[in-house]
Amino acid sequence: MDGDSDSQIGWPIWLIGCGNMGGALLRRWLDEGLGPVAVIDPAARSLPDGVTASPRPPATGKPDIVVLAVKPQAWQSAVLPLAGRLGPLTLVISVMAGVSTADLARLFPGAGIVRAMPNTPAAVGQGVTALFTRDGDIVQGAAEALFRPVGPTVWLSDEAQFDTVTALSGSGPAYVFHFMEALAAAGVAAGLEPGMASALARQTVIGAAALAVHDGATPAATLRERVTSPGGTTAAGLGVLIPGLAPLLEQVVAAAAARSRELG
Repeated sequence: MDGDSDSQIGWPIWLIGCGNMGGALLRRWLDEGLGPVAVIDPAARSLPDGVTASPRPPATGKPDIVVLAVKPQAWQSAVLPLAGRLGPLTLVISVMAGVSTADLARLFPGAGIVRAMPNTPAAVGQGVTALFTRDGDIVQGAAEALFRPVGPTVWLSDEAQFDTVTALSGSGPAYVFHFMEALAAAGVAAGLEPGMASALARQTVIGAAALAVHDGATPAATLRERVTSPGGTTAAGLGVLIPGLAPLLEQVVAAAAARSRELG
């Protein structure tokens, strides 16, 4: 790898695995002109139009960047075809939950290693990616350039934080989508037509998120208080929601983090 950290990536990228997350990353890279990208997946299911996948690595050439986006339970068998194909300056980036940099370094000695945890809003450039490496500024710069098209990044100081990050932001979109489902169902139970309840719930979540973005650094608690008039309807609803929600989410994140540790 060469070039500075602010330049666009013009290095060969091999994407190992093209499921939901691999496909989301691929689309953003193609939109930004990153690559070229070789997709290696015998059962790719999230390919953009006009892109083909191969069941094995290209017969010739070496990648500058390898992105591992396969299921963590099957990652070692997935990377066996890469044996002997990676150069000493190859950057290996893993988006697999629970697979440590030490695990990766044993299979890819001499390579730069980065762990990354993006989430599915990456597909529309609104994701957030947590990153970790032990391999210095050049590796950090290359990883930043690769994930910048999918949204903001944060660097972790301790790799052990990945289990909680996975549980919070990695799995978090599913929690929000389920909240939308539950809010719509509550509207139906209170008498609304299902289609109307679903539309109202969806746009309420979208609008609240957009307002949080617009207000920048304003704490979520302050945004909540602005909607809540003393003795009003919102206060009545929050009186039911607040006592149970925080303990429930603590259990949710703890369960997901524990599963991330098990996968490792």
